[in-house]
Amino acid sequence: MRLHQSIGGVTHGIIDYLMVIILGIGPGVAGFSGRQAWFCYLFAFLLLALTVCTRFPPGIFRIVRLPLHGVIETLLAILMIVLPWIANFSRGVLSRNFFVAVGLLLAVISALTDFRGVRGEVPHP
Repeated sequence: MRLHQSIGGVTHGIIDYLMVIILGIGPGVAGFSGRQAWFCYLFAFLLLALTVCTRFPPGIFRIVRLPLHGVIETLLAILMIVLPWIANFSRGVLSRNFFVAVGLLLAVISALTDFRGVRGEVPHP
């Protein structure tokens, strides 16, 4: 018996499209601009490109396999979390907190997603 539910590919794809919107409107809503906003738009573009190219129902071109999508997305999440310090904008509280929060959210979504497609399989004794 599984103790937790995982997110399937379809739901993950829908969440990814929502994350693209969050990244796209984030700078305006959170109140930051400049280089930090540019990074936000870059992450929105990368996530959108990854999602439309992933081999799952919400994908369009279906080139990238779902497990690889998971690896890339996890790397993007980690990069978002550390980017304020790497790119030297950690003193900008609004942008720093936005990047860390969205990076953590992306990491949690990735951790909860069944990238191998085993959700619903009957466990072997």
